[in-house]
Amino acid sequence: MTNILVTGANGQLGNEIRVLCNSYPQYTFTFTDRSTFDLANLCMLENYFEDKTFDAIINCAAYTAVDKAESDHDMADTINHRAVGIMAKIAKQKKTTFIHVSTDYVFDGENHRPYIESDPTDPQGIYGSTKRDGENAIIKATPSNTIIIRTSWVYSAFGTNFLKTMMRLGKERSSLNVIYEQIGTPTYARDLARTILEILPRINNESPEIYHYSNEGAASWYDFAKAIFELTGTECYVEAITTDQYPTTAKRPYYSLLNKAKIKNDFGITIPYWRDSLQICLKELGAQS
Repeated sequence: MTNILVTGANGQLGNEIRVLCNSYPQYTFTFTDRSTFDLANLCMLENYFEDKTFDAIINCAAYTAVDKAESDHDMADTINHRAVGIMAKIAKQKKTTFIHVSTDYVFDGENHRPYIESDPTDPQGIYGSTKRDGENAIIKATPSNTIIIRTSWVYSAFGTNFLKTMMRLGKERSSLNVIYEQIGTPTYARDLARTILEILPRINNESPEIYHYSNEGAASWYDFAKAIFELTGTECYVEAITTDQYPTTAKRPYYSLLNKAKIKNDFGITIPYWRDSLQICLKELGAQS
């Protein structure tokens, strides 16, 4: 029996792991949220592990408010960087398998081919910088049996995300403006959760490894919105606009495609196409027409 700690249990990925946990009877799960495991409280974090040992830690917790992070650097850094470094050291000390979830925002978004794991990082905002620093803290701590999974454009039936925002606005408005020249891959959190649970017992490395995971295919935010409305039968006109027509506090990557060859080759997994997974999520929400 493998004892697994899941942090950020109330987030999209944490909730999806909770949904899947009954399908993995070989695992015993401990789900934590801010009330029991607050990454912003570093003393609480260290004290939590004083009398507890886990076979694996899946860190789904993060500061993900991309725009707010620009004016809240200390909090974003504490959660995305310093707390992650502490967990990496604890994982090394206790010989615990450690899976940490990172982001495409560690890149500058200027590529013209899907990013591979060894590409130079160059985050363009505080959120991406703190997530990159969290990755580096893990690498510096050198825990074995540890992987970092970068992902992108995550959505699910839980929490706040682009899918649920479009579904709400599509009912409220007759038209919407959506950016068409930012390119990435929508990633269904349940697919990522299932992959994590499948590969967990096969993680065996002397030093931390980085992997990329998203669903297959490519889309713009415009394409994503159009697919949502098509599959739900929502009559809402979508106007394609450029990034400069929708200014945000933090800069978003123009190009976020991730090359998944490494994770597919190392673990022998198959990855679903993004529209197929979108259909499954919409069925879960009872929203597909």
